Amino acid sequence: MEDHPDVKKPSAGSRHHFRFHQPHVHLAPVFGSDWFALKAEAFARFFGTPVFLISQTVFVAIWIILNSMGIFHFDIYPFILLNLAFSLQAAYAAPLILLAQTRQADRDKAQTEADAQHREALAMASQQREELAAQQTANLLVLMKQNTELTEITKSMSERIQTLTEELHRHILAGK
Repeated sequence: MEDHPDVKKPSAGSRHHFRFHQPHVHLAPVFGSDWFALKAEAFARFFGTPVFLISQTVFVAIWIILNSMGIFHFDIYPFILLNLAFSLQAAYAAPLILLAQTRQADRDKAQTEADAQHREALAMASQQREELAAQQTANLLVLMKQNTELTEITKSMSERIQTLTEELHRHILAGK
């Protein structure tokens, strides 16, 4: 994927959860950003809606009824003008739909790549947290060992002080 000139690159220290999606923002509008592109996208999206399908079915039914019952005989059976209208509609709809599918595939691919980068960043952060936890655990073990040693030294010194105090008392009492 090439870089888009209008897209601001995220900084290395960025912590925003969409930072991997920013380089692909230009893919959001399917047909571009100008007025024609917006109308073309709206038109392509309208083709698959129930409103379009129902309105086209009603239109065709009215067309056939009007021409079959003899009310208006502008397109007699086999309804060549109706077929021509459908062909014209298909000629414009097919390229728009294919273009929309192609651009959607591009957006899906970019989304997948951004999601993979996000998962990779999360995995690296998790690994760093695990390494930090292991390092802190090792430091705590060292500190606990030092504390135990100091406690033993203090206990030993306390016993030695107690012994010296008792000797001093005996010596003072013996000298009286």
